[in-house]
Amino acid sequence: MNYEPDKDYLSIDIGATYTKYALIDHGGNLKVKSQFNTPRDSVDTFLKKIYDVINEVLPNIKGVAFSVPGRIDQKAQIIYHGGALPMLHGLSLSKIINHRYDLPVGMENSGKSAALAELWLGNLKGIHNGAAIILGNAVDGGIILNDQLWHGSNAQGGNLSFMLSQINGEPENPDNLMFSAASAVKMINGIAEKLDFADRNDGMRVFKAIQNGEPVAREFFEQYCRRIAYMIVNIQAVLDLSRFVIGGGISSESILVPEIKHQLQLLRDENSLLRKTVAVPEILTARFKSDANLYGALYNLLSRLNDKELIPETDSDKDDNSNHKN
Repeated sequence: MNYEPDKDYLSIDIGATYTKYALIDHGGNLKVKSQFNTPRDSVDTFLKKIYDVINEVLPNIKGVAFSVPGRIDQKAQIIYHGGALPMLHGLSLSKIINHRYDLPVGMENSGKSAALAELWLGNLKGIHNGAAIILGNAVDGGIILNDQLWHGSNAQGGNLSFMLSQINGEPENPDNLMFSAASAVKMINGIAEKLDFADRNDGMRVFKAIQNGEPVAREFFEQYCRRIAYMIVNIQAVLDLSRFVIGGGISSESILVPEIKHQLQLLRDENSLLRKTVAVPEILTARFKSDANLYGALYNLLSRLNDKELIPETDSDKDDNSNHKN
């Protein structure tokens, strides 16, 4: 990884398949970017790869920012559950890196990082109350209330994956929850299977079929967008937001947001009480796509530095993390 001589921040986005990392300056200018396959066999192997990345750029950085899956205890800086990487459960990643390198370190959930990117430099900038919905293998996101990222009482605020998608589904049916029902990957796989495509992950071919008006593809797509519209209506009824931004790789498809807006209007047309009482929010495509978490993770760190909320390490923390220092 080539890098600039001036000191920047290292931002690391830990994903289930790939981990991306980049040098970004205080103003949000991304200098260089790279990635590696996320180690999944053990925490030690995972940490060794993180150390390798940091060591490569250590003379040129003044802080490290992480975007990670799972629920993040911001006070204790502990990852819980780890999402698609359960091996991260219970890991005090920020404290381990701080203890090893004596650098400021920040850590935030991946969906919330994407929302922070939009709040900082994207299409939620200047919006006091808004939300980011990130569509991918599951559905993720973050809520902005009164200009601040909302974490909730148990650090689960904005975790859209566990919203109910139906009330009469069979027990333990994954489609009862939005993490499955609103999965863009599942929608693409379903259309590809119905159309007997050899590659079930060929999103470009799937969206070409949708745009060409292929009936099965079109029906699948409209049903999918209707589920996203349901999600927006339910969030809007409770929080009364000004704007939603739709992100994730699928958001680069120009037909997505217009169809979500169309389905939202159909829902309102079908329910006069909803139409009369719940305000219509703006719905836009998110500015950031695959790099959103890199920017949002850094904004989280910068915000914590400005607010002087970085957690000092205690003697007990040093004892807990000493096994990972060497």
